[in-house]
Amino acid sequence: MSVEFVSYFDYVQYPPVLPQLQQGLDTTRHPVTIVGGGPIGFALALGLARYGIRSVILEADSSVCVGSRAGCVTSRTLEIFEQLGVAASVMRQGLPWSEGWSYFRDAQILKLEIPQDPLAAYPRLVNIQQCYVEQFLLDEISKSPDLIDVRWQSSVAGVRSTEDTVELDVQTPIGNYRLRSDWVVAADGAHSIVRKSIGARFVGTRYDGSYVIVDIKMASKLKEGRRAWFDPPSNPGATLLMHKHRDDLWRFDYQLREDEDPEEAIRPENVLARVRSHLEFIGEAADWKPVWISMYKASCLTLEQYRYGRVLLAGDAAHLVPIFGVRGMNSGIDDTHNLAWKLAFVIKALAGPKLLDSYSAERVFATRENMRHASKSAEFMAPPTRAFALMRQAALGLAVKHSWVRSLVDPRQSTAIGFPRSPLNVYSQESEFERGPAPGENLPDLALPGNRHLSSALGPHFTAIVFDDPSASKREVPAISAPIKLLSIANTDEASHRFDAKPGTTYLVRPDGHLLARWRSFNPSAITTAVTTCCNGGLT
Repeated sequence: MSVEFVSYFDYVQYPPVLPQLQQGLDTTRHPVTIVGGGPIGFALALGLARYGIRSVILEADSSVCVGSRAGCVTSRTLEIFEQLGVAASVMRQGLPWSEGWSYFRDAQILKLEIPQDPLAAYPRLVNIQQCYVEQFLLDEISKSPDLIDVRWQSSVAGVRSTEDTVELDVQTPIGNYRLRSDWVVAADGAHSIVRKSIGARFVGTRYDGSYVIVDIKMASKLKEGRRAWFDPPSNPGATLLMHKHRDDLWRFDYQLREDEDPEEAIRPENVLARVRSHLEFIGEAADWKPVWISMYKASCLTLEQYRYGRVLLAGDAAHLVPIFGVRGMNSGIDDTHNLAWKLAFVIKALAGPKLLDSYSAERVFATRENMRHASKSAEFMAPPTRAFALMRQAALGLAVKHSWVRSLVDPRQSTAIGFPRSPLNVYSQESEFERGPAPGENLPDLALPGNRHLSSALGPHFTAIVFDDPSASKREVPAISAPIKLLSIANTDEASHRFDAKPGTTYLVRPDGHLLARWRSFNPSAITTAVTTCCNGGLT
């Protein structure tokens, strides 16, 4: 059976390029080499560029990715994207959503309403295909040719580390060479060559269930949102998810049953028959055409550390979490935001190398939190044993008539993860606060005068936020090597409620938006001491 696929994205194919070589060695010693482009590698390069740090990206493919892949971004990711200069593009192409519906067979058992933060700059969830995200990041990279060098069709075949350098073997269709770098960051995905080369191994759980992912183009009038079916007639004994994207694009994720052969199930004619069956089941009569088909297996895996000397790992190269709850790409983008400022400060001698250990500690903790939530969803969506399957069947049956059971069906969407046990945190006056973000937590957003938001007022520096009358007498912080900027915010009712703010209350925020410390009064000496301690890797 011949299947005609349609395209919605104009892919640009990039040729390989060899750098200037001397006896097979790249003549430039690079401050940072990022292995793997994609959203993680591109975001990290842009993050480093904000601090003036040069990087080279080695990407094995010749273009951005094909298909929806990571198909949803969170408000936290959008705040990071604003810092990188791509949030506006993502919002223009993305489709926000705040509702979801779960069904057992043909009965609705849950109406999901995702609360929106009225004081935040961005919605909680926005559907957008990964290819668009990559292209927008790449467009922004093109504005910094002196800081970011993207080398396409360049794959890594070997990694060798010493105390002061990392050497990579690079293969391209037009020749091979060696490259030396002060630091290497692996962003080369689930099958990371760098991870394998340094002998790092995942720990955790691999789930047996397989999911088929299908993108189609269909002019449906169905409202945007997440739709999940358990044991529908179109996929009996299994699950099916359905998401809307902009431009009449829809994504299906459906679970294969244990008795199905994955190789046979992924054949286009069989995949499209399943989609057709489901559309008939829900009464959708609009014409549609296939765009992309892939297969996915759920895993909860992580490395136990993300730093190996001068090699660091981020995104899927460091951890794998199930797609349920949009924790994949979003957690990887959070990795880059945590890593970029720390690596830049170390390279610029604003901080000691120990600061990079906190990247590993904090992001491993975040991954384990993501895994804790995602595993619950994965075990419900794709029961790993007969006991889990029986429990799910009982819960779904009860949920039809009993609302108290329906919380079990909640997909547990991703939220920003703080670091309550980070070695960087300063807890000098926590007993004086009754509410508001504690040290280590991500700073909540706040609307500011002039149609601005607090998230956009932060930058590539520490920010000391003083809640007071903006017309109050000028305050200053003694100059130290690490950059610190003061931000005065009026002590409004919203600020008082969200931050437990009083006149003079001071919040000290890290460059990645996580709170470092807070005090009841402005104290320049305490601020500089906290920043200096942080840059030295914390108290422990």
